[in-house]
Amino acid sequence: MKILKIALSLLIVSLIIGGIWGYKTYQEIYDSNVDLGRTEYRILLIPTGSDFNDLIQILNKDNLLEDVEAFQKVAKLKSFSNVKSGRYKVLNRMSNNALIDMLRIGDQEPVNIVFHHVRTLPQLAGKISQNIEIDSLSLVKALLSDKIHKKYGFNSANFISMFIANTYRVFWDIRIEELIQRMANEYKTFWNKKRKAKAREIGLSQSEVATLASIVQLESLKKDEQAKIAGVYINRLKKGIPLQADPTVIYAVGDFSIKRVLTKHLQNNSPYNTYKHKGLPPGPIYLTSPEILDAVLNYKKHHYFYFCAKEDFSGYHRFARTYREHINNAKRYQRALNRRKIYK
Repeated sequence: MKILKIALSLLIVSLIIGGIWGYKTYQEIYDSNVDLGRTEYRILLIPTGSDFNDLIQILNKDNLLEDVEAFQKVAKLKSFSNVKSGRYKVLNRMSNNALIDMLRIGDQEPVNIVFHHVRTLPQLAGKISQNIEIDSLSLVKALLSDKIHKKYGFNSANFISMFIANTYRVFWDIRIEELIQRMANEYKTFWNKKRKAKAREIGLSQSEVATLASIVQLESLKKDEQAKIAGVYINRLKKGIPLQADPTVIYAVGDFSIKRVLTKHLQNNSPYNTYKHKGLPPGPIYLTSPEILDAVLNYKKHHYFYFCAKEDFSGYHRFARTYREHINNAKRYQRALNRRKIYK
């Protein structure tokens, strides 16, 4: 009888201890272990190649957890050790269980990559790399690779036309190869059968449409006249008249601060100088947006061969059919530049 009482007492103590341990373990698993104060969430960045020890160091450094040891204990209980890189949104009051489940399946928070106002591939790499793990130098090297250009059917001059200015959602730890393939897919999506047919009607390749669009984009920010400007250049191309586009001269000179193209600038022998060389330049001189590409594909048909900025600096242009009419328009604009003391 005495032995039975002792056994019963031990059983009760064991149950109590087990209950306490179980409750504590339950708390460690399901109770909040993230305290961000009044902040709703924090971003956790886990670099590519990180292991579990790296993760713990990052969590310690970022002060995301109230009890790192509890997190480690729960991770062991859930057999979580294979860390996936990425950008994660850690919510305030998050439990170890929820955090580990998110990290285990790699439930990342995407980022936006935005690239506008870009003239060169190195500039493009700098824009893209601002919000992702890839560093700009590695991306520049890839974007300047002849091997990659050929893989996607481009050359060094027109490869930039594969990147259409827009906003794209990607994962922070996207690899270079995945990023370039994503842009190639976006390019193919844009260039559907209808747009390809319109390009063929104009007599231009897809890259040539992008090249012309880049010139139009730099000539005017006014959406309601871009198709009209595209029509001027297409008229000149059809007649074999040099485009004589000032933005191409500025690109050839390489000084993008130029506000007034002078005679000395026109002497530059670059293939991008459309005063000296007929036809389109070798490739785009600016990253084009979908709207500008469509403005070229749906250019306005008319009989104008010239245009010049209006002297009121409104951003709009005067259009002309004859050279004499164009010269008169140009003189008006030049006088306006002189009044504002814009000489270069």
